[in-house]
Amino acid sequence: MMILILIAIAALITADQLVKLWAVKNLLPVSSMDFIKLGDLKILDLTYVENRGAIFGSMSGHKWFLVGFTSIIIIICIGALFKFRDRSKLLSWAIALFVAGGIGNLIDRIRLGYVVDMFDIKLFKFAVFNVADICVTFAFVMLFIYVLFIDPKIEKQKKAAAQNTEKTSDE
Repeated sequence: MMILILIAIAALITADQLVKLWAVKNLLPVSSMDFIKLGDLKILDLTYVENRGAIFGSMSGHKWFLVGFTSIIIIICIGALFKFRDRSKLLSWAIALFVAGGIGNLIDRIRLGYVVDMFDIKLFKFAVFNVADICVTFAFVMLFIYVLFIDPKIEKQKKAAAQNTEKTSDE
């Protein structure tokens, strides 16, 4: 399964970079274009944005802090991916999405000094985001589900197994 996860990470990073390259070539000259509409209702536009900060543009102008912090998080996640690879598939995939999204945006920060964003939800006011951001968002949701529902079951099973082992060794 680890090979599949590593391939998925590489594929997601590649997809992120290809979409960003497309955005630079096609959106930069026009700034924005309609993407998904229902009649007159705009749902999603493609809008070129250079995000020099982190989430919602926070910490703008702190490129090297963001590069360093993101790098540390990626290294920790890669270590966790290998350490907890047998604990839960959901956890492994969540960590993989964090790594892919982190690396995708890290490439932009190092190479360009900013992150290229392009998905602009018009249905409601929201930040413009990219494929890497989608990976990180899904990773957070999956991690939340894991922490709330799966990890407690795993811990309960471990305790039950330990108690059963203890009982059989006492007999």
